[in-house]
Amino acid sequence: MDIRLLAATDAPALWDFETAHRAYFEQWVQARSAHFYTAEGFAEEMEASLQRQQQDQAFHYLMWEGQRLAGRINLTQVRRPYFHSAALGYRVAPDCGGRGLASQAVAAVLHQAFTTHGLQRIEAIARPENPASVRVLCKQGFVQFGHSRRSMELNGQWFDLLHFEAHRPQ
Repeated sequence: MDIRLLAATDAPALWDFETAHRAYFEQWVQARSAHFYTAEGFAEEMEASLQRQQQDQAFHYLMWEGQRLAGRINLTQVRRPYFHSAALGYRVAPDCGGRGLASQAVAAVLHQAFTTHGLQRIEAIARPENPASVRVLCKQGFVQFGHSRRSMELNGQWFDLLHFEAHRPQ
């Protein structure tokens, strides 16, 4: 497994990944707008993502197994100065789960966050119904610091969220 920052040349592979796994991801996170799944909407989002990277506002990494896009892992909501923090989120193709790819990718992106990007604190959230995601975060040194009740609505149902943080090693 290899991670790389998003580049414009990744658009076809990312489009295939997002459209192929749309229904699976929408079980866990809020659906993207219908416009995202149009050629125009996807192109706009790609351009915005690349701009956010250039402006130090987000870092979008892709997880590759050879030539196959297996997932994506993002550092978003970058806050500078004073905080030097970001939020971590990731998506792994359903047929790639359970093989340690998410753990490897989180470890690699944390390394990038704390070295290349100079961040000090990374936050992540997971739903209690997703123990695999909780294990990934804990395995990579995240510590739970909160539990918000009924804090996310998805398809008309309310869910709790677990809040995690990881800090740059001293």
